[in-house]
Amino acid sequence: MGQLKNAPPVRLICAVCCRDEESGLRACAELERLYGPVAERTVSFAFTHTRYYQEEMGPNLQKFFCAFGRLIEPMQIVGIKLATNRIEAEMALAGRRSVNLDPGYIEAAKLVLATTKNYGHRIYLGQGIYGDVQLFWRGGRFQSNPWTYPDYLEASALEFFSSVRQDYLKEGKP
Repeated sequence: MGQLKNAPPVRLICAVCCRDEESGLRACAELERLYGPVAERTVSFAFTHTRYYQEEMGPNLQKFFCAFGRLIEPMQIVGIKLATNRIEAEMALAGRRSVNLDPGYIEAAKLVLATTKNYGHRIYLGQGIYGDVQLFWRGGRFQSNPWTYPDYLEASALEFFSSVRQDYLKEGKP
């Protein structure tokens, strides 16, 4: 029988999709107010991987990924997803979101996103939130799943996630 032990803390990340840079920066500032300073961030890039958000948020969407300096307990991701949903609602203009926030975490073995949508590969975490393993670490790099979002597979995104993982491991986390 295996020994029960607590999960190690993990590195909080967030994907920020926005209709303009100002909205993204305002959302990021609110996230920093709640979860501490951003330790690493990608440059903004054109989000052209899907049209899913265009009807609600408009054309020419931008996206960036950020990682926070403070570690969290993995179970906190449920409350964080609920908080990001509130931020999205508070920043909405005329009932239309100006930002979409997808929080998750990176640990030694994987990158997990929190979502409100259930699918066959997602695990229920509580309070209407599911966990989705987007990437897993094997062979010295992040590997994808059949359901991994295309923007998470871009070379710059994989480089960023690997850097965040490396910094996490330098802190002595397993």
